[in-house]
Amino acid sequence: MMTVRMIMLCGASMLVSSVNPAWAGEGADDAASAAADAAAEADAYAGGEETIVVTGYTGTKTDTALTELPQPIKIVTAEQYQAQGAISISDTVKYAAGVLANPYGRDTRVDGFNVRGLDALQFRDGMRDIFSYYASITSDPYNFSRVEIVRGPASVLFGQGSIGGLINLVSKTPDFTTRGEISLVYGSFDRKEVLADVNLAASDTLAVRLVGRARDAGTYVDHVPDDRVMFAPSIRWQPTPDTDVVLTGLYQEDDTGSTSQFLPIVGTFRPNTAYPEGRLGMYSFVGKPGWDRYNGRSIQGGGSITHSFSDSIKLSLKARYIDSDLEYFTHYTDSYSNPENPFAADGRTIGLYADASDAQMNVFSTDNNFQFNFNTGANIEHKLLVGLDYSWNKVRKRYAGGYEIIDLYDIDTDALLTYDPSGPFSNESQKQLGIYVQDQIRFYDRVSVVLGARRDRVTGSSGQTDNATTFRAGIIGEIGAGFSPFFSYTESFLPVAGSVQDIDGTPLSPYKPQTGTQYEAGVKWQPTPNTLITATVFKIKEQNRVLYGAGSSTTQSGVLNTKGFEFEASHILPGNFELLANYGYAKLKSETNTSLDYMPRHTASFWTIKTFGLADAAQLRLGGGVVYNGKSISTSSLWSIVTPSRTTVDALAEVNWNNWRFAVNATNLLNNKYFASCLARGDCFMGAPRNVMGTVGYRF
Repeated sequence: MMTVRMIMLCGASMLVSSVNPAWAGEGADDAASAAADAAAEADAYAGGEETIVVTGYTGTKTDTALTELPQPIKIVTAEQYQAQGAISISDTVKYAAGVLANPYGRDTRVDGFNVRGLDALQFRDGMRDIFSYYASITSDPYNFSRVEIVRGPASVLFGQGSIGGLINLVSKTPDFTTRGEISLVYGSFDRKEVLADVNLAASDTLAVRLVGRARDAGTYVDHVPDDRVMFAPSIRWQPTPDTDVVLTGLYQEDDTGSTSQFLPIVGTFRPNTAYPEGRLGMYSFVGKPGWDRYNGRSIQGGGSITHSFSDSIKLSLKARYIDSDLEYFTHYTDSYSNPENPFAADGRTIGLYADASDAQMNVFSTDNNFQFNFNTGANIEHKLLVGLDYSWNKVRKRYAGGYEIIDLYDIDTDALLTYDPSGPFSNESQKQLGIYVQDQIRFYDRVSVVLGARRDRVTGSSGQTDNATTFRAGIIGEIGAGFSPFFSYTESFLPVAGSVQDIDGTPLSPYKPQTGTQYEAGVKWQPTPNTLITATVFKIKEQNRVLYGAGSSTTQSGVLNTKGFEFEASHILPGNFELLANYGYAKLKSETNTSLDYMPRHTASFWTIKTFGLADAAQLRLGGGVVYNGKSISTSSLWSIVTPSRTTVDALAEVNWNNWRFAVNATNLLNNKYFASCLARGDCFMGAPRNVMGTVGYRF
């Protein structure tokens, strides 16, 4: 059994993995580069062990070696986050510098990640796919070959987006090697799963891939299931060596609830002085069994076409349509009217809200560009990208709900009132049209410059229209001894629906888009092919935050400054021994009172994995990691709440024998029961307890 060693130069880390050749190259699978990757893999198979440098897409929308990009793009392969025991998209990014995964604990409703102190948006195959909270279900990590993290503003290539960064999911698509795997999983909270991923090369020009998961599971919160059915077929057709056509589909249905129970600070994080013995369990369920739920269905269809007219001209076309339905019924306590003392005089009774909503979301996105490769001198190479993208989304919601008083320590669940949404749906829609241009200039094969500009027009259902122009510029160069310093400037914008309001709620003027700028400087050091160290400092300025004042009044003058430092290092020792280390520091400072809930300033992680045994015999892989998140402070006019720092440990034990795989994953191995965050508004969110999963897989 030969071994393929893939070195993924990630701008801030180098991931190396030993992979069964029957399934090698998964981390490099991408609609834009699968053909080239497959050829590289074939060369590796023929020659035994070989190094493959994998290019990225998200940083520039072109196939560019990531060490030539003046920014730290992080790539996490499916193999890596599978080894780390990820069960959600949020889990896949927890071993990345400057990224806080699950900032409010594990949430079965939505994926959450915080990049450089700010919420990050989620994209799929380079196009945004979530436009409203609680209108869609979470994505399945098994459906993706890798997760890409862009830190800092990125509007020049992706339009409206997060100021802090974005997370891009890269779908699994076919290549021309027939192979497959099927796995059975059993784990904590009676988790039962079957997963399958089959790639069939029907001919030299046509391939089909089928990816699926069926899960029946509970969670650490009573009466909150985590059931899922996911099926993702895809087809690749290459009628000529210069033309690549990929069609993708997805059907996913989730039957779950909310592991976020919004428990009051008093009685959980802080003692209930009126009822001293009333300490609530950290994973208590507050609701009506059988009525509380988060059930949804998502259907997606998309495709891409790339065609090379010559070595100098390449056309890329992409489109996707999403149809999503969601039913979200939930209860949560009134911790907000009086956060310091939410209970009645008896210390037991408290207000309880019931919310029931139906949501429907439809999204159409398309991204199209031409790439021109040319020289303006013997040693000056250009990679010019000119593109146009368009997106349209429509979200329809309707609600019902009520309020009642309950004894939180002895809830009469049978007596709880229930509600059903009825009547007309509210409608919100948005259209965005963007034109972008980018030039990547390579001087003497040592210095790379990236210049870009974009113009956007965004129209909302209220008739509000926003126009924005954003820019980017960066430079990186090799100065010797493996050192490559870089500097970049990037911009971003995010439209804000609604209007500035007077104290009585009278609309005054439409909100302006939030805008952000970032300056970043750093250095990448690669003294040997098996070592890469990246250090970077950044400063982000965000403007036009919405501020809430007396009564219903709002203004839009909030400014947020973020300064930070990030460090990433990877090293491969002889004998398939891999080390990854990450650290991030971000300090947020608001010039006005924006009631921000500050994230931890310090995040750090360390992951290592070692393979024992011969390539043609049984192999044992042992892995372990530690994730640290520093304390966080949430402040209001009443009080400040400090959530303590928290540390979790993950572990892997895996045996690969012939085509069989036997693995045990454990996340939060030491079962640290901790608070992910407590907010001064009155509620707390719990981190997930220990989760253990055993897997038996067969690859062919």
